[in-house]
Amino acid sequence: MKKKLALIGCGGIGSYHLGHFLGFTDIIELVGFCDLIPERAEAFAKKAGCGKVFTNYLDMYDEVKPDIVFICIPPYCHGEIEFETIRRGIPFFVEKPLALDLDLARRIRDAAEAKNLVTASGFQCRYSNLVAPNMEFCKNNEIVFIDCTRIGGVPGTEWWKDKKLSGGQIVEQTIHQFDIIRYVFGEPEEVTTYGTRGYVKDIPGYDTDDCSVTIVKFKNGTIGTISTGDYATSGDSFDSKIIFSTPDKRAELKILGSFEVFGEKLAAPAPEKEGFVIKGDGALSDAAGESVLYEEEGDAGILCDRTFIEAAISGDGSKVRSPYRDAFKSLAFTMACNESMATGKPVKVELE
Repeated sequence: MKKKLALIGCGGIGSYHLGHFLGFTDIIELVGFCDLIPERAEAFAKKAGCGKVFTNYLDMYDEVKPDIVFICIPPYCHGEIEFETIRRGIPFFVEKPLALDLDLARRIRDAAEAKNLVTASGFQCRYSNLVAPNMEFCKNNEIVFIDCTRIGGVPGTEWWKDKKLSGGQIVEQTIHQFDIIRYVFGEPEEVTTYGTRGYVKDIPGYDTDDCSVTIVKFKNGTIGTISTGDYATSGDSFDSKIIFSTPDKRAELKILGSFEVFGEKLAAPAPEKEGFVIKGDGALSDAAGESVLYEEEGDAGILCDRTFIEAAISGDGSKVRSPYRDAFKSLAFTMACNESMATGKPVKVELE
């Protein structure tokens, strides 16, 4: 019997998930779409070919009684929706960032766990096939330094450019980089963040940081830097990636793109491939052994959504790679950076 799935928030990220849901009709029935702008919810229902349209999530819950909910709302809107969803005992997937207030996110986390609900957050990068070799590299090598950069432009979403509503680029966008570093390497202990403004001009209502640099002290003693900016007007501005450096080799991750290891080679190239080794995991090595390259395969977002839905149906959340409790830690990592930027002081990361 198919389970009833409802979606709250029919904007860009909601559309991303809807595209996945349309391939899950073997296990779910799309029963409701809720958005404060009715035309957006109507467009979702039309694309899905089913589901009722609502502007109030309480009315949707009362009428269609969903078994599973995806909450895809702006960062500043979290709170009441989650608590009501928990009160009704509905497993939920919530887009990142979980909230802009750590205490609020902590209370939501504890309430969901008290009800033994299966939860997940939108860290689809954890489901990439690049994660396994990245984890293996970090496990088998002494990582001395991590250098991460994410440089882009200003998104068109109206609320994004106001830091009070979005949390700024660290919290709303680059949290994916903060999260994947935590996931493949380990936990942070303390951060110091510096930010700058004045380079992004002529955008009405723009009130956030143009660029920031965070120095991270990890619990195992490794140090790192995480730099992010929204000042770019061209892809030539910067080569965004994460570098994991050891004394004799390095690995470079381009999230949902590639993972390349320099200074390490596979056992032997396959002659029939003219100097290239091609494995089922997407690994490639040139004949000189200069690097080993893993390339992204498939759609990590599909696997992320499917895993949560199957977990919600079975009641077993063990295969969910980013449950609310763990997503909270990535939020705490980024919120500590904002606090440091505001105070000019180092800040301990409150993982619990």
